[in-house]
Amino acid sequence: MPTVTAEIFVKTSAKVAYLAFTNSTSLREWLCDVATVEPHVNGRMYLWWRGDFYSSGHYLELDENKRIRFRWFASIDSAPTEVTVSVIEKDGGTLVHLDHAVPDDLSWTESAKAFRDNWVESLENLKSVLETGIDLRIATRPMLGIVPGDFTEEQATALGIPVRDGLRLDGLVESMGAYRSGLRKDDVLVEMNGHLVRADANSLPNAIAGKKGGDKIEVVFYRGPEKKTLAMELSKRPMPEVPFDPAELEKRARELYETGLAPRAAGVERTGNHRAFDPWGTIQPDLSHRTNRRLRTCYRRLRNERSRAGAGNCESQSLCRVDVDRPPPRSRRDTRHDLLHPR
Repeated sequence: MPTVTAEIFVKTSAKVAYLAFTNSTSLREWLCDVATVEPHVNGRMYLWWRGDFYSSGHYLELDENKRIRFRWFASIDSAPTEVTVSVIEKDGGTLVHLDHAVPDDLSWTESAKAFRDNWVESLENLKSVLETGIDLRIATRPMLGIVPGDFTEEQATALGIPVRDGLRLDGLVESMGAYRSGLRKDDVLVEMNGHLVRADANSLPNAIAGKKGGDKIEVVFYRGPEKKTLAMELSKRPMPEVPFDPAELEKRARELYETGLAPRAAGVERTGNHRAFDPWGTIQPDLSHRTNRRLRTCYRRLRNERSRAGAGNCESQSLCRVDVDRPPPRSRRDTRHDLLHPR
């Protein structure tokens, strides 16, 4: 049976790499959008991606922190296949090796190629998530830098545009690809990356599906009565570098606060009983808050004690006094009667 292979070295432990294939939350962080798994032999493994693509299978073999084998049956496949993942600790990290076995049939040639390409891309994201915390599915998602507007019959007539279906640009971000490529306000997009563009929410996402920041696409648009075509480079999504080391993270956060937030907060006049601004949460709750919380806790304990002991055998006289002062709870029926028949 032919097998497609992909592997990657990740700076993490075999335990963490093993968890990435056997834990629902971990799978969502690097592979799919929805995951439901039961990590035991014959336990289900359901993975779903936006666009209604999914794989429904089950685990065939689990050797903790060493090997995972599971059945893969995607919604577009004609038959189930098997995936085997080996995690091997070496050189201070873990080698993740994946084999995807497909049927020995010419009809599976294209599917096998797609499997390999998708697994290579997914393992790259696994490495990024485990080493840096950055999900490449988000970090590489392209940005256009446009503000869509409505496109009515009256607007088309006023702008001299001969078509009545398209997406009018109400504004653009000057630092991003759409503006840099030459698009301007009131241009009407009619085609992008070979896909028709209409005035609906799904038109643009479908047109750039599968594209990444830095890719170039062709855009067809109207500027007045003239139909034009240009090449546009999709903008990359800016991703801040977040250090894993807590001390370094605190240092960066303090720098951002001192250079950005502190100067703005310095000129704010504070009145009343507001507490001093404490960005690090070091100020303890005030005494009255702690006291009220303790009183509520004591009351709950005494109430539970009375409910266990019975109303006539309460050991706490203080609770009885509280109950005398406290009116009995009123039902919705009592409240409705009072509203309809006021005293």
